[in-house]
Amino acid sequence: MQKAKAFEALRRCVSQRGSSLSHHRAFSAQPNYAQYNDVEDLVTVEGRAKSRAAILNRPSALNALNNAMAARLKRLYESWEDNPDIGFVLMKGSGRAFCSGADAVSLYQLGNEGNVEECKNFFETLYKFVYIQGTYLKPHVAILDGITMGAGAGIALPGMFRVVTDKTVFVNPETQMGFHPDAGASFYLSRLPGYLGEYLALTGDKLNGVEMIACRLATHYTLNARLAVVEERLGKLATDEPSVIETSLAQYGDLVYLNKRSILSKLEVVDRCFSHDTIEEIIDALEKEAADSYDEWCTTALKKLKEASPLSLIVSLRSIREGRFQSLDQCLAREYRISLNAISRRVSSDFFEGVRARLVDKDFAPKWDPPSLKEVSKDMVDCYFSPLSEFEPELELPTASREPFMQ
Repeated sequence: MQKAKAFEALRRCVSQRGSSLSHHRAFSAQPNYAQYNDVEDLVTVEGRAKSRAAILNRPSALNALNNAMAARLKRLYESWEDNPDIGFVLMKGSGRAFCSGADAVSLYQLGNEGNVEECKNFFETLYKFVYIQGTYLKPHVAILDGITMGAGAGIALPGMFRVVTDKTVFVNPETQMGFHPDAGASFYLSRLPGYLGEYLALTGDKLNGVEMIACRLATHYTLNARLAVVEERLGKLATDEPSVIETSLAQYGDLVYLNKRSILSKLEVVDRCFSHDTIEEIIDALEKEAADSYDEWCTTALKKLKEASPLSLIVSLRSIREGRFQSLDQCLAREYRISLNAISRRVSSDFFEGVRARLVDKDFAPKWDPPSLKEVSKDMVDCYFSPLSEFEPELELPTASREPFMQ
């Protein structure tokens, strides 16, 4: 019964179209990559009356996810799901970020040291946890206060309740680093109104908390200053009923109003430009729109596209488009293939070049390979989506015991 309620709640939140508001989603620059000696320090736990809270605890690295954190989250959530004394689960981050995504610099270093297997283990563990989150039997509350990037969104958005604040910043910046929106991004981005998901995936533009409410990535909005009260109230709940949790969250919710300059006020032009089948056609449409309207938004979007990895743009567009017709497990399986191709450098080293340029050397001058859209061949792109070799197993998810879903 709980499973059905969770699936229905999530289906309602992500399937609706349009930008109406409701009261009642990876990689990034991290300033410091300090390591912790004890894995339990990376994800701490708070016990509540009839709930548990998982706290991402790498504030100096904006809570960037590494293999140890993904593995601990997976173990904790599996044990909590089996515990009859726990009614619901909460996740939040410490410091000024919820989660800035995967620890891209660590992956870069592992790859350059020849330790590709450790990188593969990370993606396998992370994606398996995302699937657990998306099929979780108990209500889940994610408090997305602060920076929420890439895989950081992926570990939270499949859950039932997503609380955002006036400090929330949501972004998928992967194409700027030669990667692709992953950890379930091709599932949730492809279900946004119109072609907003393509726009966010390809340009890496940001959304704030109000915008996340408007496009149904989030379910509840509250001011950062009121979070302590919200958490205190949730901590006292002794329930496994989603309706009770919903009522508590709504009680402390705040009214939200969309800024007229928001990208969600431009959905008509977004659809006009980003509904095309190829990146070249999208760029042509933006250039025509810029010439006709003199809108600064078009110029900014064009600049972002031209800065991104040409190969990543094409791969990411295809991934989002395929995600429109696939269940969460199918999206994760495809993203796993793409990620393994990216870190194995079978076609290109763009991921390593992008991380070098933006996070390591910080010269912001990546040398993409191929350097232009016209030099990206169909065979190159197809390689990212092709089944893995017999020596490299596909991502195996427990779909027999944990029912996948489409909406």
